[in-house]
Amino acid sequence: MKIYTKTGDKGTTALFGGTRVPKHHIRIDSYGTVDELNSHIGLIRDQDINQLYKNILIEVQDRLFTVGAILATDPEKAILKSGKERLNIPKISKADIEVLEREMDAMNAELPPMTHFVLPGGHQTVSFCHIARCVCRRAERLASALNDLEPFQEETLMYLNRLSDYLFVLARKLSYDLQAEEIKWIPKKES
Repeated sequence: MKIYTKTGDKGTTALFGGTRVPKHHIRIDSYGTVDELNSHIGLIRDQDINQLYKNILIEVQDRLFTVGAILATDPEKAILKSGKERLNIPKISKADIEVLEREMDAMNAELPPMTHFVLPGGHQTVSFCHIARCVCRRAERLASALNDLEPFQEETLMYLNRLSDYLFVLARKLSYDLQAEEIKWIPKKES
Protein backbone atom coordinates (compact mmCIF):
# COMPACT_ATOMS: atom_id res chain seq x y z
CA MET A 1 0.00 0.00 0.00
CA LYS A 2 1.39 3.38 -0.98
CA ILE A 3 1.34 6.11 1.66
CA TYR A 4 0.91 8.89 -0.86
CA THR A 5 -2.31 8.98 -2.87
CA LYS A 6 -2.05 12.48 -4.40
CA THR A 7 -5.79 12.93 -3.70
CA GLY A 8 -5.04 15.81 -1.31
CA ASP A 9 -2.77 17.71 -3.66
CA LYS A 10 -5.42 20.39 -4.21
CA GLY A 11 -5.99 21.03 -0.52
CA THR A 12 -8.86 18.67 0.21
CA THR A 13 -9.13 15.46 2.19
CA ALA A 14 -11.75 12.77 2.71
CA LEU A 15 -13.75 12.24 5.86
CA PHE A 16 -14.77 8.78 7.02
CA GLY A 17 -17.62 8.13 4.59
CA GLY A 18 -15.90 9.69 1.58
CA THR A 19 -17.03 13.32 1.76
CA ARG A 20 -14.23 15.64 0.62
CA VAL A 21 -13.62 18.83 2.57
CA PRO A 22 -10.87 21.48 2.61
CA LYS A 23 -7.89 20.54 4.76
CA HIS A 24 -8.52 23.68 6.81
CA HIS A 25 -12.10 22.58 7.67
CA ILE A 26 -12.81 22.71 11.42
CA ARG A 27 -13.48 18.96 11.43
CA ILE A 28 -9.98 18.30 10.05
CA ASP A 29 -8.45 20.80 12.48
CA SER A 30 -10.29 19.06 15.34
CA TYR A 31 -9.13 15.53 14.69
CA GLY A 32 -5.71 16.73 13.54
CA THR A 33 -5.23 18.38 16.92
CA VAL A 34 -6.33 15.16 18.63
CA ASP A 35 -3.65 13.37 16.59
CA GLU A 36 -1.08 15.97 17.68
CA LEU A 37 -2.17 15.41 21.29
CA ASN A 38 -1.75 11.67 20.85
CA SER A 39 1.84 12.21 19.71
CA HIS A 40 2.61 14.40 22.73
CA ILE A 41 1.17 11.72 25.02
CA GLY A 42 3.46 9.19 23.33
CA LEU A 43 6.37 11.46 24.23
CA ILE A 44 5.30 11.47 27.90
CA ARG A 45 4.91 7.69 27.81
CA ASP A 46 8.47 7.36 26.46
CA GLN A 47 9.88 9.02 29.60
CA ASP A 48 11.19 7.17 32.63
CA ILE A 49 7.91 7.25 34.58
CA ASN A 50 5.86 4.84 36.68
CA GLN A 51 4.51 1.87 34.67
CA LEU A 52 0.98 2.59 35.91
CA TYR A 53 1.09 6.03 34.26
CA LYS A 54 2.40 4.43 31.06
CA ASN A 55 -0.45 1.90 31.08
CA ILE A 56 -3.05 4.64 31.56
CA LEU A 57 -1.44 6.71 28.80
CA ILE A 58 -1.57 3.74 26.40
CA GLU A 59 -5.29 3.45 27.16
CA VAL A 60 -5.68 7.20 26.61
CA GLN A 61 -3.90 6.94 23.26
CA ASP A 62 -6.28 4.16 22.23
CA ARG A 63 -9.27 6.29 23.25
CA LEU A 64 -7.87 9.27 21.32
CA PHE A 65 -7.91 7.19 18.16
CA THR A 66 -11.60 6.62 18.86
CA VAL A 67 -12.11 10.36 19.43
CA GLY A 68 -10.36 11.06 16.13
CA ALA A 69 -12.54 8.53 14.31
CA ILE A 70 -15.69 10.09 15.77
CA LEU A 71 -14.56 13.57 14.72
CA ALA A 72 -13.55 12.32 11.26
CA THR A 73 -16.97 10.84 10.50
CA ASP A 74 -19.25 12.85 8.25
CA PRO A 75 -22.51 13.10 10.23
CA GLU A 76 -24.53 12.87 7.01
CA LYS A 77 -22.89 9.52 6.25
CA ALA A 78 -22.67 8.19 9.82
CA ILE A 79 -25.55 5.76 9.27
CA LEU A 80 -25.31 3.25 6.43
CA LYS A 81 -28.26 2.34 4.21
CA SER A 82 -28.59 -0.84 6.27
CA GLY A 83 -29.26 1.32 9.34
CA LYS A 84 -25.97 0.36 10.99
CA GLU A 85 -23.41 2.90 12.13
CA ARG A 86 -20.54 3.46 9.71
CA LEU A 87 -18.15 3.72 12.67
CA ASN A 88 -18.42 0.19 13.98
CA ILE A 89 -16.22 0.54 17.09
CA PRO A 90 -17.00 1.16 20.76
CA LYS A 91 -17.52 4.90 21.32
CA ILE A 92 -16.24 6.90 24.26
CA SER A 93 -18.06 5.71 27.36
CA LYS A 94 -18.76 7.08 30.80
CA ALA A 95 -16.42 4.32 32.03
CA ASP A 96 -13.58 5.86 29.97
CA ILE A 97 -14.21 9.18 31.70
CA GLU A 98 -14.41 7.50 35.11
CA VAL A 99 -10.97 5.92 34.60
CA LEU A 100 -9.47 9.40 34.31
CA GLU A 101 -11.42 10.61 37.35
CA ARG A 102 -10.28 7.67 39.49
CA GLU A 103 -6.67 8.19 38.45
CA MET A 104 -6.87 11.91 39.26
CA ASP A 105 -8.39 11.17 42.67
CA ALA A 106 -5.62 8.64 43.44
CA MET A 107 -2.85 11.05 42.39
CA ASN A 108 -4.40 14.01 44.21
CA ALA A 109 -4.56 11.98 47.42
CA GLU A 110 -0.74 11.87 47.42
CA LEU A 111 -0.17 15.53 46.51
CA PRO A 112 0.01 18.60 48.71
CA PRO A 113 -3.05 20.81 48.32
CA MET A 114 -2.84 23.32 45.49
CA THR A 115 -3.02 26.87 46.80
CA HIS A 116 -1.81 28.77 43.69
CA PHE A 117 -1.45 28.31 39.98
CA VAL A 118 1.89 26.70 39.14
CA LEU A 119 4.33 27.67 36.44
CA PRO A 120 4.74 24.88 33.87
CA GLY A 121 8.18 23.29 34.07
CA GLY A 122 10.61 22.04 36.67
CA HIS A 123 11.59 18.90 34.77
CA GLN A 124 11.53 17.97 31.09
CA THR A 125 8.96 15.20 31.66
CA VAL A 126 6.69 17.59 33.55
CA SER A 127 7.02 20.13 30.73
CA PHE A 128 6.02 17.50 28.16
CA CYS A 129 2.93 16.84 30.25
CA HIS A 130 2.02 20.55 30.38
CA ILE A 131 2.44 20.84 26.61
CA ALA A 132 0.10 17.87 26.14
CA ARG A 133 -2.40 19.53 28.50
CA CYS A 134 -2.36 22.71 26.42
CA VAL A 135 -2.77 20.78 23.16
CA CYS A 136 -5.65 18.88 24.78
CA ARG A 137 -7.35 22.17 25.69
CA ARG A 138 -6.95 23.34 22.08
CA ALA A 139 -8.42 20.05 20.83
CA GLU A 140 -11.32 20.55 23.22
CA ARG A 141 -11.92 24.13 22.00
CA LEU A 142 -11.93 23.02 18.37
CA ALA A 143 -14.15 20.01 19.09
CA SER A 144 -16.53 22.27 21.02
CA ALA A 145 -16.78 24.64 18.05
CA LEU A 146 -17.37 21.67 15.73
CA ASN A 147 -20.02 20.31 18.09
CA ASP A 148 -21.88 23.65 17.86
CA LEU A 149 -22.01 23.22 14.07
CA GLU A 150 -22.46 19.46 13.80
CA PRO A 151 -23.17 17.75 17.14
CA PHE A 152 -21.48 14.45 17.93
CA GLN A 153 -21.45 12.05 20.88
CA GLU A 154 -21.57 14.02 24.14
CA GLU A 155 -19.06 11.79 25.95
CA THR A 156 -16.40 12.62 23.36
CA LEU A 157 -16.29 16.26 24.40
CA MET A 158 -16.50 15.28 28.07
CA TYR A 159 -13.52 12.95 27.61
CA LEU A 160 -11.34 15.72 26.17
CA ASN A 161 -12.30 17.99 29.04
CA ARG A 162 -11.48 15.37 31.66
CA LEU A 163 -8.27 14.41 29.87
CA SER A 164 -6.89 17.95 30.10
CA ASP A 165 -7.60 17.87 33.85
CA TYR A 166 -5.90 14.48 34.09
CA LEU A 167 -2.81 15.80 32.29
CA PHE A 168 -2.60 18.71 34.73
CA VAL A 169 -2.81 16.41 37.75
CA LEU A 170 -0.32 14.03 36.13
CA ALA A 171 2.10 16.94 35.64
CA ARG A 172 1.82 17.77 39.35
CA LYS A 173 2.25 14.11 40.32
CA LEU A 174 5.29 13.77 38.09
CA SER A 175 6.77 16.89 39.71
CA TYR A 176 6.21 15.23 43.06
CA ASP A 177 7.61 11.85 41.97
CA LEU A 178 10.66 13.42 40.32
CA GLN A 179 11.19 15.81 43.22
CA ALA A 180 11.09 18.69 40.78
CA GLU A 181 10.50 22.18 42.06
CA GLU A 182 6.91 23.31 41.62
CA ILE A 183 6.99 27.08 41.35
CA LYS A 184 3.82 28.84 42.44
CA TRP A 185 2.58 31.78 40.44
CA ILE A 186 2.13 34.62 42.89
CA PRO A 187 0.99 37.77 41.10
CA LYS A 188 3.12 40.82 41.80
CA LYS A 189 1.47 43.63 43.69
CA GLU A 190 1.05 47.03 42.05
CA SER A 191 3.37 49.58 43.55
